[in-house]
Amino acid sequence: MKNYILAAFTALAFVNCEKKSTQITDIQTTPPDSVVVPENAEPIESSTLQTCYLEATGKDSVFVSLDDNLGTITGKLRYKNFEKDSSVGEVVGTQNGDTLKLNYTFQSEGMTSDREIYFLKKEGNLIEGIGEHKVQGNRDMYENTAKLTYNGRVLKQADCKDFEKNFTRK
Repeated sequence: MKNYILAAFTALAFVNCEKKSTQITDIQTTPPDSVVVPENAEPIESSTLQTCYLEATGKDSVFVSLDDNLGTITGKLRYKNFEKDSSVGEVVGTQNGDTLKLNYTFQSEGMTSDREIYFLKKEGNLIEGIGEHKVQGNRDMYENTAKLTYNGRVLKQADCKDFEKNFTRK
């Protein structure tokens, strides 16, 4: 009896394996430029990691919101200065080790300009790089990035909730 049950089980397993191996699936069911939405409609987790920072000294402040999407850094930056020109704009760049290399495209006093900005990530903070600048057209760049010192403004990490209000002009 045991041999009969074992033989029946083996035959059944063999038939099931046989069915699966002969099954043909068409892998080209969607056009290459279409998007496939999963049937379970569960939200897909973003690969973007957002971090916000701020620094305030007296009546001057700096706000930055950064999104890291697989090595590409994007975000917003605002220098809000008391009795000096303030600016607000977008940043885009990369991170190399603990150094952020960003291009800041901003509006100030009705003009659009570009400025190179470096930050050092240290102990959860951003420290702004300081160095000699040169201007070519509307682009402000460091003369020599190897001579930058990181003893500028220290931006502390902040909660990103309701952070967008820091980028509205007042």
